[in-house]
Amino acid sequence: MSSTPVDPDGAAASQAEVSAEITAIEQDYQRSGAEETQPRYDYPPYRSSLLRHPTKDLHHADPETIEVWAPCFGHSDVDPLEADLTIQHAGEPVGERIVVTGRIVDGEGRPVRHQLVEVWQANAGGRYIHKRDQHPAPLDPNFTGTGRCLTDGDGNYRFQTIKPGPYPWKNHHNAWRPAHIHFSLFGREFTQRMVTQMYFPGDPLFSLDPIYQSITDAKARERLVATYDHDVTTHEWATGYRWDIVLTGSHRTYLESEDEHA
Repeated sequence: MSSTPVDPDGAAASQAEVSAEITAIEQDYQRSGAEETQPRYDYPPYRSSLLRHPTKDLHHADPETIEVWAPCFGHSDVDPLEADLTIQHAGEPVGERIVVTGRIVDGEGRPVRHQLVEVWQANAGGRYIHKRDQHPAPLDPNFTGTGRCLTDGDGNYRFQTIKPGPYPWKNHHNAWRPAHIHFSLFGREFTQRMVTQMYFPGDPLFSLDPIYQSITDAKARERLVATYDHDVTTHEWATGYRWDIVLTGSHRTYLESEDEHA
């Protein structure tokens, strides 16, 4: 395993070095016989997290105090059209039109009703509308990449959007992130907010990506990957993907901390 680089954001390591570290960690995990369904905070191949992952014990805070000062997000005034990311501008966005749908359930399979679900993503060229995104792919004037909806009475959500592209990042030389969509779920309070990422099946970048691989358990990683569903696909309009989110229990979906969703 290579030593920690001086500049974690310097893209100094090669893909071969990072991949060798990923393989060594996974082999150690398999030999341990333990089960880890959550990502490791201290995961050396994820270079850009080395200076900002938690290193101290968590401190308890008064949840009522947090609710007084935290931003307010509510369930009201969510228009159904906000779930369609392809109609927010005058023209059609570029890219493959897709539908992403699924159920949000608790560990006992009970639907989470009227849950506020928000998504954000890169455009088809792999670029976000964000001033710190320096990927030299073109911005799409007809695509903002954000949307939201409420789950129905059976816990179902549904978005129409454009399939995002992969994009480079400076974790190491020639590092590329698999295509993904960020999901945010709000409970009844701001402190119950949870964030995760949905990936697309068959992405060749999975084995190369230290963020995806920071979940050392293969089955837990696979729970972040949507399934292509031809019943969701619509004739001459959009391909369809299904992705269910399990909030609790041994098969719950991995939900990341708030400083990870860059």
